[in-house]
Amino acid sequence: MPGTCPRAVPAVRHPRGSPEGGDVELGAVARDLSSGIADMSFEELLKLQSQVGTKTYKQLVAGNGTKKQCSRPPVRNACVADKHRPLEMSAKVRVPFLRQVVPVSKKVARDPRFDDLSGEYNPEVFDKTYQFLNDIRAKEKELVKKQLKKHLSGEEHEKLQQLLQRMEQQEMAQQERKRQQELRLALKQERRTQAQQGHRPYFLKKSEQRQLVLAEKFKELKRSKKLESFLSRKRHRNAGKDKRHLPLSREY
Repeated sequence: MPGTCPRAVPAVRHPRGSPEGGDVELGAVARDLSSGIADMSFEELLKLQSQVGTKTYKQLVAGNGTKKQCSRPPVRNACVADKHRPLEMSAKVRVPFLRQVVPVSKKVARDPRFDDLSGEYNPEVFDKTYQFLNDIRAKEKELVKKQLKKHLSGEEHEKLQQLLQRMEQQEMAQQERKRQQELRLALKQERRTQAQQGHRPYFLKKSEQRQLVLAEKFKELKRSKKLESFLSRKRHRNAGKDKRHLPLSREY
Protein backbone atom coordinates (compact mmCIF):
# COMPACT_ATOMS: atom_id res chain seq x y z
CA MET A 1 0.00 0.00 0.00
CA PRO A 2 1.40 3.51 -0.81
CA GLY A 3 2.55 5.49 2.17
CA THR A 4 2.97 2.49 4.42
CA CYS A 5 6.02 0.37 4.88
CA PRO A 6 5.51 -3.38 4.82
CA ARG A 7 5.87 -5.28 8.04
CA ALA A 8 9.14 -7.12 8.40
CA VAL A 9 8.80 -10.84 8.12
CA PRO A 10 11.31 -12.77 10.23
CA ALA A 11 13.66 -14.86 8.16
CA VAL A 12 13.57 -18.59 8.68
CA ARG A 13 16.82 -20.54 8.39
CA HIS A 14 16.68 -24.13 7.33
CA PRO A 15 19.21 -26.50 8.84
CA ARG A 16 21.47 -28.51 6.59
CA GLY A 17 20.08 -31.74 5.23
CA SER A 18 16.44 -30.68 5.80
CA PRO A 19 14.46 -29.31 2.83
CA GLU A 20 11.72 -27.71 4.87
CA GLY A 21 13.58 -26.62 8.02
CA GLY A 22 12.81 -29.51 10.44
CA ASP A 23 10.47 -29.79 13.38
CA VAL A 24 12.57 -27.60 15.73
CA GLU A 25 12.55 -24.52 13.46
CA LEU A 26 8.84 -25.14 12.62
CA GLY A 27 7.91 -25.07 16.31
CA ALA A 28 9.86 -21.84 16.90
CA VAL A 29 8.33 -20.12 13.87
CA ALA A 30 4.85 -21.33 14.91
CA ARG A 31 5.28 -19.77 18.37
CA ASP A 32 6.52 -16.48 16.89
CA LEU A 33 3.94 -16.16 14.14
CA SER A 34 0.86 -17.68 15.81
CA SER A 35 -0.14 -14.31 17.20
CA GLY A 36 0.60 -12.28 14.03
CA ILE A 37 -0.69 -14.40 11.14
CA ALA A 38 -4.25 -13.17 11.61
CA ASP A 39 -3.09 -9.50 11.30
CA MET A 40 -0.86 -10.00 8.23
CA SER A 41 -1.87 -8.69 4.83
CA PHE A 42 -2.17 -10.86 1.76
CA GLU A 43 1.18 -9.65 0.42
CA GLU A 44 2.94 -10.53 3.67
CA LEU A 45 1.32 -13.98 3.68
CA LEU A 46 2.56 -14.65 0.14
CA LYS A 47 6.03 -13.52 1.11
CA LEU A 48 5.97 -15.79 4.18
CA GLN A 49 4.83 -18.73 2.02
CA SER A 50 7.70 -18.17 -0.43
CA GLN A 51 10.22 -18.10 2.46
CA VAL A 52 9.10 -21.11 4.52
CA GLY A 53 7.60 -23.22 1.74
CA THR A 54 4.04 -24.30 0.90
CA LYS A 55 3.96 -27.36 3.18
CA THR A 56 5.24 -25.49 6.23
CA TYR A 57 2.92 -22.58 5.52
CA LYS A 58 -0.13 -24.87 5.42
CA GLN A 59 0.94 -26.45 8.71
CA LEU A 60 1.25 -23.01 10.32
CA VAL A 61 -2.18 -21.92 9.10
CA ALA A 62 -3.75 -25.24 10.15
CA GLY A 63 -2.15 -25.04 13.60
CA ASN A 64 -3.44 -21.51 14.10
CA GLY A 65 -6.99 -22.54 13.06
CA THR A 66 -6.92 -25.60 15.31
CA LYS A 67 -5.84 -23.45 18.23
CA LYS A 68 -8.72 -21.06 17.65
CA GLN A 69 -11.19 -23.91 17.28
CA CYS A 70 -9.99 -25.62 20.44
CA SER A 71 -10.22 -22.36 22.39
CA ARG A 72 -14.01 -22.42 21.98
CA PRO A 73 -15.96 -24.04 24.81
CA PRO A 74 -17.17 -27.55 23.91
CA VAL A 75 -20.83 -27.78 23.06
CA ARG A 76 -22.62 -30.45 25.03
CA ASN A 77 -24.66 -32.84 22.90
CA ALA A 78 -28.19 -32.76 24.22
CA CYS A 79 -29.29 -35.76 22.10
CA VAL A 80 -29.25 -38.98 24.13
CA ALA A 81 -29.08 -42.29 22.27
CA ASP A 82 -32.35 -44.19 22.59
CA LYS A 83 -33.12 -47.59 21.14
CA HIS A 84 -36.74 -46.62 20.55
CA ARG A 85 -35.95 -43.59 18.40
CA PRO A 86 -36.76 -43.66 14.66
CA LEU A 87 -34.23 -45.18 12.33
CA GLU A 88 -32.04 -42.57 10.61
CA MET A 89 -31.51 -43.26 6.93
CA SER A 90 -28.56 -41.82 5.01
CA ALA A 91 -29.40 -39.19 2.41
CA LYS A 92 -26.76 -40.62 0.05
CA VAL A 93 -28.52 -43.97 -0.26
CA ARG A 94 -31.90 -44.21 -1.91
CA VAL A 95 -34.56 -45.43 0.48
CA PRO A 96 -36.33 -48.53 -0.88
CA PHE A 97 -40.00 -48.24 -1.75
CA LEU A 98 -40.97 -51.18 0.44
CA ARG A 99 -39.07 -51.33 3.70
CA GLN A 100 -39.91 -52.89 7.02
CA VAL A 101 -40.36 -50.11 9.57
CA VAL A 102 -41.91 -52.18 12.35
CA PRO A 103 -41.30 -55.95 12.57
CA VAL A 104 -44.56 -57.80 11.97
CA SER A 105 -45.07 -61.47 12.69
CA LYS A 106 -45.93 -63.38 9.52
CA LYS A 107 -49.32 -65.09 9.47
CA VAL A 108 -49.11 -68.68 8.26
CA ALA A 109 -52.22 -70.02 6.56
CA ARG A 110 -53.25 -73.52 7.57
CA ASP A 111 -55.35 -75.81 5.41
CA PRO A 112 -57.17 -78.32 7.64
CA ARG A 113 -57.46 -80.81 4.76
CA PHE A 114 -53.69 -81.36 4.58
CA ASP A 115 -52.69 -80.65 8.17
CA ASP A 116 -51.76 -83.35 10.66
CA LEU A 117 -53.41 -81.39 13.47
CA SER A 118 -56.83 -82.18 12.00
CA GLY A 119 -56.24 -85.93 12.27
CA GLU A 120 -56.39 -88.68 9.65
CA TYR A 121 -59.19 -88.98 7.10
CA ASN A 122 -61.53 -91.87 7.81
CA PRO A 123 -64.33 -92.27 5.24
CA GLU A 124 -66.60 -94.18 7.62
CA VAL A 125 -66.40 -91.54 10.35
CA PHE A 126 -66.76 -88.76 7.78
CA ASP A 127 -69.95 -90.25 6.29
CA LYS A 128 -71.50 -90.77 9.72
CA THR A 129 -70.61 -87.26 10.88
CA TYR A 130 -71.94 -85.49 7.77
CA GLN A 131 -74.87 -87.79 7.08
CA PHE A 132 -77.31 -84.90 7.48
CA LEU A 133 -75.97 -83.42 4.22
CA ASN A 134 -77.73 -86.16 2.25
CA ASP A 135 -81.14 -84.91 3.45
CA ILE A 136 -80.20 -81.33 2.50
CA ARG A 137 -79.10 -82.44 -0.99
CA ALA A 138 -82.36 -84.37 -1.47
CA LYS A 139 -84.42 -81.27 -0.57
CA GLU A 140 -82.37 -79.11 -2.93
CA LYS A 141 -82.88 -81.65 -5.71
CA GLU A 142 -86.66 -81.58 -5.26
CA LEU A 143 -86.60 -77.78 -5.29
CA VAL A 144 -84.65 -77.74 -8.57
CA LYS A 145 -87.16 -80.15 -10.12
CA LYS A 146 -90.05 -77.87 -9.16
CA GLN A 147 -88.28 -74.84 -10.63
CA LEU A 148 -87.57 -76.83 -13.78
CA LYS A 149 -91.31 -77.52 -14.26
CA LYS A 150 -92.02 -73.77 -14.08
CA HIS A 151 -89.35 -72.84 -16.67
CA LEU A 152 -89.98 -75.08 -19.67
CA SER A 153 -87.73 -73.17 -22.07
CA GLY A 154 -85.15 -70.42 -22.22
CA GLU A 155 -81.81 -69.77 -20.56
CA GLU A 156 -83.12 -70.43 -17.05
CA HIS A 157 -84.33 -73.88 -18.17
CA GLU A 158 -80.84 -74.78 -19.44
CA LYS A 159 -79.19 -73.65 -16.21
CA LEU A 160 -81.62 -75.68 -14.08
CA GLN A 161 -81.16 -78.70 -16.34
CA GLN A 162 -77.38 -78.55 -15.98
CA LEU A 163 -77.68 -78.12 -12.22
CA LEU A 164 -79.98 -81.11 -11.91
CA GLN A 165 -77.66 -83.24 -14.05
CA ARG A 166 -74.66 -82.26 -11.91
CA MET A 167 -76.54 -83.13 -8.71
CA GLU A 168 -77.50 -86.54 -10.11
CA GLN A 169 -73.89 -87.23 -11.11
CA GLN A 170 -72.70 -86.32 -7.62
CA GLU A 171 -75.31 -88.64 -6.14
CA MET A 172 -74.22 -91.50 -8.40
CA ALA A 173 -70.55 -90.94 -7.49
CA GLN A 174 -71.44 -90.98 -3.81
CA GLN A 175 -73.32 -94.25 -4.22
CA GLU A 176 -70.34 -95.73 -6.07
CA ARG A 177 -67.98 -94.73 -3.24
CA LYS A 178 -70.39 -96.24 -0.75
CA ARG A 179 -70.45 -99.57 -2.64
CA GLN A 180 -66.65 -99.66 -2.78
CA GLN A 181 -66.49 -98.91 0.93
CA GLU A 182 -68.93 -101.73 1.70
CA LEU A 183 -66.85 -104.10 -0.44
CA ARG A 184 -63.66 -103.16 1.42
CA LEU A 185 -65.38 -103.68 4.76
CA ALA A 186 -66.62 -107.10 3.62
CA LEU A 187 -63.10 -108.12 2.56
CA LYS A 188 -61.68 -106.91 5.85
CA GLN A 189 -64.26 -108.87 7.78
CA GLU A 190 -63.47 -111.98 5.73
CA ARG A 191 -59.74 -111.67 6.46
CA ARG A 192 -60.48 -111.22 10.14
CA THR A 193 -62.61 -114.38 10.15
CA GLN A 194 -59.84 -116.36 8.43
CA ALA A 195 -57.32 -115.13 11.00
CA GLN A 196 -59.61 -116.23 13.85
CA GLN A 197 -59.95 -119.69 12.31
CA GLY A 198 -56.17 -120.03 12.11
CA HIS A 199 -55.80 -119.53 8.36
CA ARG A 200 -53.31 -117.17 6.82
CA PRO A 201 -55.14 -114.05 5.53
CA TYR A 202 -54.91 -113.28 1.82
CA PHE A 203 -54.64 -109.67 0.71
CA LEU A 204 -56.04 -108.89 -2.72
CA LYS A 205 -54.06 -106.91 -5.26
CA LYS A 206 -55.36 -103.63 -6.62
CA SER A 207 -56.17 -105.25 -9.98
CA GLU A 208 -58.20 -107.95 -8.23
CA GLN A 209 -60.00 -105.31 -6.17
CA ARG A 210 -60.90 -103.43 -9.37
CA GLN A 211 -62.28 -106.65 -10.88
CA LEU A 212 -64.47 -107.24 -7.84
CA VAL A 213 -65.75 -103.66 -7.99
CA LEU A 214 -66.52 -104.06 -11.71
CA ALA A 215 -68.35 -107.34 -11.10
CA GLU A 216 -70.41 -105.75 -8.35
CA LYS A 217 -71.22 -102.86 -10.67
CA PHE A 218 -72.43 -105.25 -13.39
CA LYS A 219 -74.65 -107.04 -10.87
CA GLU A 220 -76.18 -103.73 -9.81
CA LEU A 221 -76.81 -102.69 -13.44
CA LYS A 222 -78.40 -106.06 -14.17
CA ARG A 223 -80.75 -105.75 -11.21
CA SER A 224 -81.79 -102.24 -12.31
CA LYS A 225 -82.14 -103.37 -15.99
CA LYS A 226 -79.62 -100.79 -17.20
CA LEU A 227 -76.93 -103.19 -18.30
CA GLU A 228 -77.77 -103.06 -22.04
CA SER A 229 -77.73 -99.26 -22.18
CA PHE A 230 -74.45 -99.20 -20.24
CA LEU A 231 -72.82 -101.72 -22.61
CA SER A 232 -74.05 -99.85 -25.71
CA ARG A 233 -72.59 -96.58 -24.44
CA LYS A 234 -69.33 -98.34 -23.64
CA ARG A 235 -69.15 -99.92 -27.11
CA HIS A 236 -69.83 -96.54 -28.73
CA ARG A 237 -67.10 -94.92 -26.66
CA ASN A 238 -64.56 -97.62 -27.48
CA ALA A 239 -65.45 -97.40 -31.20
CA GLY A 240 -64.72 -93.67 -31.14
CA LYS A 241 -61.33 -94.33 -29.54
CA ASP A 242 -60.47 -96.98 -32.13
CA LYS A 243 -61.52 -94.70 -34.99
CA ARG A 244 -59.04 -92.03 -33.90
CA HIS A 245 -56.16 -94.50 -34.22
CA LEU A 246 -57.13 -95.66 -37.73
CA PRO A 247 -55.24 -94.11 -40.71
CA LEU A 248 -57.20 -91.57 -42.74
CA SER A 249 -58.36 -92.76 -46.15
CA ARG A 250 -57.85 -90.17 -48.85
CA GLU A 251 -59.28 -90.28 -52.35
CA TYR A 252 -56.97 -89.18 -55.13
